[in-house]
Amino acid sequence: MIKIWRKMKKAMTSLKAICKRRIVIQNKHGEKLVGVLHQVQSKNLMILCHGFQATKDDSILVSIADALVKEEICAFRFDFAGNGESEGVFRYGHYHREADDLRAVVSYFSNQTYNIIAIVGHSKGGNAALLYASEYHDIPSVVNISGRFGLNHGIQGRLGKGFMERITKDGFIDVKDKLGNFEYRVTLDSLMDRLNTDMHEASCSIPKEIRVLTIHGSRDQIVPVKDAFEFAKLIPNHKLHVIEGANHRYTEDIENLIVLVLQFIRESQILSPTGENDKLMSKL
Repeated sequence: MIKIWRKMKKAMTSLKAICKRRIVIQNKHGEKLVGVLHQVQSKNLMILCHGFQATKDDSILVSIADALVKEEICAFRFDFAGNGESEGVFRYGHYHREADDLRAVVSYFSNQTYNIIAIVGHSKGGNAALLYASEYHDIPSVVNISGRFGLNHGIQGRLGKGFMERITKDGFIDVKDKLGNFEYRVTLDSLMDRLNTDMHEASCSIPKEIRVLTIHGSRDQIVPVKDAFEFAKLIPNHKLHVIEGANHRYTEDIENLIVLVLQFIRESQILSPTGENDKLMSKL
């Protein structure tokens, strides 16, 4: 009987939880942002943000969304302007512009009476989430997964030696893959936007009412783990968790990553009291 009940419960959960809808939201620049809403009966919602050159279909975001659905929390993953299916031009920098995209998404779901409990961002998406929290104080929690603190670092690896002299002279640098194929163009304007984005100031501007969790892998070779400790020094209401041995993509540690995200939401106690959502508070 117990086995039968477990199977029935699993089946009922699947029926309630699996409902994906394609949603298009217009940002303040008139560009259409395309996303996927994982809808459950609850109105509790988490917004998921992808990293550099990624999309809403990034495996990290999809895995987190699937885990949230099992906990009866809606998840919305979307493409920033110029990425994936969304309109616009791909930009190397423009971190604040991605925070503006987030503003359009938050406003849309707030108008739909969703209870936005957190913004989760991986890599550059983590920066967008933190910048949003520093500018707009209308969400209770942020999960920063492997975001970069020092935005003046990690550039030479993509643009090559002497990038500043070359881009100042030509106005742009075309980045190519290992086979010499064109990947994307970095303009002087977009590079300067990145260099002028101050994560120190943004971190200090996040109010203590917003809880922030930073998760980072100790073996991250894209964004050094030391950046996570810089966020921890400055953000007023901050929790840091370093996953030992994890890389930037959490290739072997995705389950550990998801557990940390869910535990943080449970500890935040920010779910609206709607029926079975209370079960998250007693799990894990």
